[in-house]
Parts: sequence; structure tokens; C-alpha cells
Amino acid sequence: MLVDIELLKSYGGITEDYAPSEVIFNEGEIPRYYYQIVTGAVKLNHIDDDAKELIQSILNKGQSVCELLLFIDENYPVSAITISHCTVIKVLKSKFMSLLNDHHQPSVDVRKFISERLYHKFIMMQNNASKYSNTRIKGILEYFKSFSEDQSPYSYEVPLTRQQLASITGLRIETVIRTVKKMEKDKILKIENRKIYF
Repeated sequence: MLVDIELLKSYGGITEDYAPSEVIFNEGEIPRYYYQIVTGAVKLNHIDDDAKELIQSILNKGQSVCELLLFIDENYPVSAITISHCTVIKVLKSKFMSLLNDHHQPSVDVRKFISERLYHKFIMMQNNASKYSNTRIKGILEYFKSFSEDQSPYSYEVPLTRQQLASITGLRIETVIRTVKKMEKDKILKIENRKIYF
């Protein structure tokens, strides 16, 4: 866990349960809470003008959700939607800021988590600028896997469809399908029951 659950509760944290595909917050809303996933998985997404989904991140147990926006006065640029059944603990922004002021280690841990996510986001953007489809796809897979505790080969089940990979990378679906098959042949990833493991 990024921040100890009991510590979050001592600052007024309350847990909420969500079914799959439920909205935690919508794009455009004002950040009012610190959210941390207790169980389950959450995606951060944006729907473009053509009604296509662009997934920005997949977050799992123990990770916080868009915490960096608590430090600036900007609305959410993405929506947070559950992928599975989830339990999320939330703490009012002002109380969370008090928690960080009162406790050194959680403050360090949150800053480190934000820094790691920004670093991987930069790398992903650089890979996405490549003219090579395998570089783009591998960059996306590395970014999403960077949030997983297990970094061993083929340990990460990619929670994205081929269509979602296409929309994130700006590639055509046919290119993604062809490239993923080649990447499997090159032992960069594995495919089992149509699921990608990286």
C-alpha cells in the first residue's frame, strides 16, 4: 500500500465498494479526495471527439488514483473507472494534506510514486513518437507493467484489447495484430487464450 490504510482512516478515510465499470470520478470534475485502491483495478481514460477510448493508466491494489492533481488547481483530465470489483479508500483533500504534513514517510512515498509515474509517462511518450510499431507497443506494455510488483518475463497479463492498444499507440488495429504476433515470435511477449502476457 502506498499509504497505510489505518493511517488514512485516522484522517477520516472511508472505504467504498464499486462494481466493474463504475465511475469513481469523471473527467472535468474538481479533485476533492485522495483515492487509494484497496482491492481491484481502475483505469484512467479519456474519450476523444470520435468517441474512442484512450486509456492513460491501469492502477491496481495499493496504488493511488490521480493524486498529483491534489497539489494543483486543475480539474481531472481523465475519468477513473473500475475494471473489476473494487474497494477504494478516500480521504478529503484537506485532511490528506494534513496527513502528509504530519507524517514524513508517507509524504516521501507519495512524491516518489508521482515521480516514478511521470518518468514512465515520459518514456511512453518517447516510444509513442517512434515510427516503428513494435517500439510503440513495447513502450506501452513496459509502461503498464511498471506498476506491477512482479517484473519477471511474461508475468503481466495485459488488460488491454488489441483495439485499445491501437488507440493508445495511434496505430491501426491490423498493424497491432500483426506486430503483436511478430513480438510473440521474437519472444518479447506471450499469447495464451488471446491474452497478452508481457
